[in-house]
Amino acid sequence: MAEKGEITRLLDQWRNGEAEAFDRVFPLVYDEMRRIARRQMAREARHHTLEPTALVHEAYLKLVDQRQANFESRAHFLAIASQMIRRILVDHVRARNAEKRDVALTISLQGIGEPTAATTTEPVDLLHLDNALNALDRKHPGKARLVELRYFGGLTIEETAEVLGLSTATVKRDWVTAKAWLLRALNPAT
Repeated sequence: MAEKGEITRLLDQWRNGEAEAFDRVFPLVYDEMRRIARRQMAREARHHTLEPTALVHEAYLKLVDQRQANFESRAHFLAIASQMIRRILVDHVRARNAEKRDVALTISLQGIGEPTAATTTEPVDLLHLDNALNALDRKHPGKARLVELRYFGGLTIEETAEVLGLSTATVKRDWVTAKAWLLRALNPAT
């Protein structure tokens, strides 16, 4: 993996008008974006028609249009990429649902709850998760963003703290709270 400073430097150049700088960033973060996409696809049902490579390429196309984004660092870039990946997956499910009624795409919550909790092994509909995240965002926007970064983006506690401008202790505490809130929202009977 390229040095984090190199990616940040190239993002600064791109933001300052050097279009070719972004073309040099993408190869440096491509493997990491594929890892994020593969992890998301592994959480989803086996019959999903979107491939990780296609997901990364579609996210790249959306990122290219983000000229107004102020990418501050590699972690911030990956945070925006994780947001794009979430939107692409949700849009893909909505499009499939428009074609075929009652098609649900389920994903595993393996990254949200504790591995021993029964609720984390049960698949959940991606649109249900998206609705729960939107509800969390209305009540606690910072916690919803944290979930998006950690779950969809695969960012570490440290990277998440950097992007959100928080201490790692705050991120750890908010991560526990956000996971509990989401698990209750997704499993109201528990």
